Amino acid sequence: MQNRLLRLPLLLSALLALLFGLWAGLLRMGWDWPMIRPALPMSHGPLMVSAFFGTLIALERAMALNKRWAYLGPLCSGVGGVLLVLNVKGVIGPLLSLGGLVLALVCLWMWRHHPALHSAIIAAGAVGWLVGSLLWLVGSPVYQVVFWWSAFLVFTIAGERLELSRVRHPALNRQRMFAVITGVIFLGLLWLRWDLIWGERMVGLGYFSLAVWLWVHDLARVTVRQHGLTRYIAVCLLCGFVWLGVGGLLSLFYAGYSAGPIYDARLHAIFVGFVISMVFGHAPIIFPAVLGSPTKLGLPIAHRSYFYLPLVMLHLSLMMRLAGDFGGRVLVRQWGGLLNALAILLFLAMILPNIIYSKGNVN
Repeated sequence: MQNRLLRLPLLLSALLALLFGLWAGLLRMGWDWPMIRPALPMSHGPLMVSAFFGTLIALERAMALNKRWAYLGPLCSGVGGVLLVLNVKGVIGPLLSLGGLVLALVCLWMWRHHPALHSAIIAAGAVGWLVGSLLWLVGSPVYQVVFWWSAFLVFTIAGERLELSRVRHPALNRQRMFAVITGVIFLGLLWLRWDLIWGERMVGLGYFSLAVWLWVHDLARVTVRQHGLTRYIAVCLLCGFVWLGVGGLLSLFYAGYSAGPIYDARLHAIFVGFVISMVFGHAPIIFPAVLGSPTKLGLPIAHRSYFYLPLVMLHLSLMMRLAGDFGGRVLVRQWGGLLNALAILLFLAMILPNIIYSKGNVN
C-alpha cells in the first residue's frame, strides 16, 4: 500500500521533468520564449533522460522487483529532476547518479536471479545511465555523455523486445548475433574516451545493426497484422526501429559533430524517432500498471483510432526537423522541434483521460 502511494508522486515528478525538458529543448532551438531561469536550456538532456525516462524506468523496475529499497532509485531521480527545475545546486548530480546506481543494482539483481541475455542487456542499459550520470556529474562534455544516455534507453528497450521475442523461439544464432551487436555498441562507448569519431562510428554501426535485427525478428512483424491496440503498438515499434536505423547511419557517416544541426539530427532521430515512438507504443500498458488501474477485457486501456494522430504528427514533424537540419533552414528546424513537443503533449492529453476513464469504470 505504501509503495502504491509513492507511485503517483513519482509519476508526477517524471511528467514535470518532461514538461520542463520539452520547454528547455525548444529554448535551445532558438524559440524566444520566457526562459524562467538562464540555465534551463542546458538542463534539457538531464531532464529528459534522467529525470523523466530514468524515473519511469526505475519505477517500473522497482514495481517488478517489489522490494522497498528498489524505490530509492526513482525517488532519487524524481527528486533530482524537481531540484534541477528549481536550480538547486550541489545535490542534483549526486541524486541522479544515485538513481542510476540503484537501478543498476536492481537490474543486476534480476539478472543474477533470472540469468538470460535480455536481462543482461537491460542491466547493461542501467549501467549506461549510471556511467552517463557520473560523467555529467564530473563535468564531461555532453556530446560524450549523451552516448551513454542513449545506450541506457536503447539497451533497455532492446532487452525488453528480446524478452518478448522468445514467444517466437528465436534460433540460438539469432540471439548470439544480438549479443554481438550489443557488444559492438558497448565497445564503441568505451572507445569514445580515446577516439570520439571511431567510437561514435562503432556505436552507429551497432545501432543500425540492432535496428535491422529488431525489424526482422521482433514480434511486432506479426502483431501488426492484428487489430486495435495490438496493431497500434506494433506500428509504433516498427516506426521506431526505422528511426533507430536512421540514427545509427547518421552516427556512422557524420561522426565527430559535437554541436549544430547534424548533431541535432543524429541525436533526435534516436531520442525522438526511436525512444518516443516506443513510449507511444508502451504507455497504454505501462501508465495504467504504474497507477495500479485494472481494466476491462484484460487490456490496459480501450483503443482509440485517434491514437494514431500524435504518432503521425511525431514522425512527420521529425522528418521536417531533419530536413531543416540538413537543408540549413533554421525556421523549418524550429517548427519541426515545436511540433515534436506538441505531438508528445497531444499524446498525453489523449491517453491520460482514457486511463482515468478506464479506472473509473472497472467493475
